[in-house]
Amino acid sequence: MDLRQAAYVVAVVDHGTFTAAAASIPVSQPALSQAIAALERELGTELFHRLGREVQLTAAGEAFVEPARRMLRDAQVAQAAVAEVVGVEGGHLDVVALPTMVLEPLVDLVGRFRRDHPDVLVRIAEPEDADGVAQRVRSGAAELGIGDTVPDDDALDTDHLGRQALLAVLPPGTELGPSGRITVGRLATFPLITSPQGTSSRRLLSTALREADDVGDPTVGVVTDHREAIVPLVMAGAGAAVLPEPVARAAEQLGATVAPVSPAIARDVVLLRRRGALSPAARAFRELAVGTDSAT
Repeated sequence: MDLRQAAYVVAVVDHGTFTAAAASIPVSQPALSQAIAALERELGTELFHRLGREVQLTAAGEAFVEPARRMLRDAQVAQAAVAEVVGVEGGHLDVVALPTMVLEPLVDLVGRFRRDHPDVLVRIAEPEDADGVAQRVRSGAAELGIGDTVPDDDALDTDHLGRQALLAVLPPGTELGPSGRITVGRLATFPLITSPQGTSSRRLLSTALREADDVGDPTVGVVTDHREAIVPLVMAGAGAAVLPEPVARAAEQLGATVAPVSPAIARDVVLLRRRGALSPAARAFRELAVGTDSAT
């Protein structure tokens, strides 16, 4: 097995068909098919079920993909390390982040990183939840991830970057008391607009409601996986939401009433990486994020 064959298998998984995978590399579709068939003969098993033009991984294929991604990532790290020694700058950096952590802290970090390393292409992906962030880093699909939990996973290392507050976002004109805050109990009197179960914001809101003393039966008015719709829904009077502070402050500029919640709702901001060597680009990004020039 060689890196070329591993890359072909991963491309088929990522693009869904042999034809699309071949176009993405680019290589001819017959050459890609022949290389994968040769790999399957070498392994003594099929990696894909061929279903017309579409393909699905076999059980052996499922077992193969994550190690193949790690192998490709490690090869990229080695190549980048050599390039750094001979003074070559460039390449790419794959970062994955919770959708609600892209605006902050990721946007600022990427901006600062790109100013220092203008020849590095930064590619950002947004899984739905913290498990998705960890999985992509673990598999090698991304070198670095930003989430809000420390995974119980010996394959991953983490850096704590800080805390992020979540604020109540209320319909325009909502009256607040002299403190300018809103209790969890009062927040629960509004119909709540939330993301689906399992997402970070929904989990934090559910915990706050469960732990508060003065909460009746909260009503969930809207559940949406379209996060960009939450603020417009609040503005339209559909209910109230709890959102990360950068998103909440942007909503305030549109006319929403925004207030800190009492007791406060906040979450950790965590940088994830796979144990082992990082590419020069990932190492530089990590140093920027944690505020140190140490790569340990």
